[in-house]
Amino acid sequence: MTLGRPAPPPLGKPLSLQQEQMAHAASDRQTPRSGMNTALAYGVEAPGSGLVPLQVERREPDAHDVEIAIAFCGLCHSDVHTVRGEWREIDYPLVPGHEIVGRVTAIGQDVTLHAIGDLVGVGCMVDSCRDCTSCDEGLEQYCEKGAVGTYGARDRRHGGEVTQGGYATSVVVDENFVLRMPPELDPAAAAPLLCAGITTYSPMRYFGVEAGDSVGVVGLGGLGHMAVKLAKAMGASVTVFTSSADKADSARALGADHVVVTGDDEALAAARRSVDLIIDTVSAAHDLAPFLRTIRRDGALIQLGVPPEPMPPVPVNLLMRHRIAYGASNIGGIAETQEMLDFCAEYGITADVELVRAPDLNLAYDRMVAGDVAYRFVLDIASLND
Repeated sequence: MTLGRPAPPPLGKPLSLQQEQMAHAASDRQTPRSGMNTALAYGVEAPGSGLVPLQVERREPDAHDVEIAIAFCGLCHSDVHTVRGEWREIDYPLVPGHEIVGRVTAIGQDVTLHAIGDLVGVGCMVDSCRDCTSCDEGLEQYCEKGAVGTYGARDRRHGGEVTQGGYATSVVVDENFVLRMPPELDPAAAAPLLCAGITTYSPMRYFGVEAGDSVGVVGLGGLGHMAVKLAKAMGASVTVFTSSADKADSARALGADHVVVTGDDEALAAARRSVDLIIDTVSAAHDLAPFLRTIRRDGALIQLGVPPEPMPPVPVNLLMRHRIAYGASNIGGIAETQEMLDFCAEYGITADVELVRAPDLNLAYDRMVAGDVAYRFVLDIASLND
């Protein structure tokens, strides 16, 4: 592993907020505009409403905007937390969804990165300040002023309107935050790459995972199954840590070389000092001590799950004893996400998915909470027209 491997260079320096506003004003003077378009959607309209049919207004494409007819949108566990008000208060109505795949149907007059008919994707963010150090370095997810989320965020460039996500028939996004989807990938199965894929890829890329390294994956859900596939493609030996012995065969089918059932003290002891990097995908509070003991000197444990309750204290002595790092990681920048998509195309990696129709979304949410999915749900947007 090579700690701190830099992110790929930004895809291009986007316009600043002031430049963007000036371009919008010039475009408005030059081109008659009808203002807004209506998209069919599913979202929440009030506390406790569950997901229901809605209509949302999408702006006409500005000079640097891309309009996308959405074909598929992945269901992320963060959608469930947000919709159910478990993380923060919601501005209603709200349409979730940040794993969007579709076709470009219209472009602004100055768009150069995408063309009508292109297969494209939109992930967890649709804008950032574009001027801070993180944005300059292609790390928009760490924007000093806060990246603009694909849903439930205030869009600073468009009057502070609340962004609405991908459980909808269309979306309009700045070209700099739209990804090129490789044609080799199945669009439905590739949708979760835009969140689960990049979230697990980014820390492994940062630590320079390569052939000869050993990667541990805690949890075998939507994130965990992607971590296994990506680590194997990078040439690493993969150990899956799971609380369920029933998942051992599934882990090996995904490519895991070793499976450790966390309730088996002998198996944990045998795994001591056997891995270089652990990707922890569990979103419930859990004790990290057993996993820290499996990490070699100068290794690291990276937390990706966000438990709703506090984690048990991290035993500092276990970190100090072998100079182990404990940290966390947040999705990935636009350039890095494109790199991840191209990597997945090269190695034939997609998520294992189950398609969901819009009327079944609430049932799918219940199944996600119960862990009854192998491994990601994807909404078939065509079903909104039903």
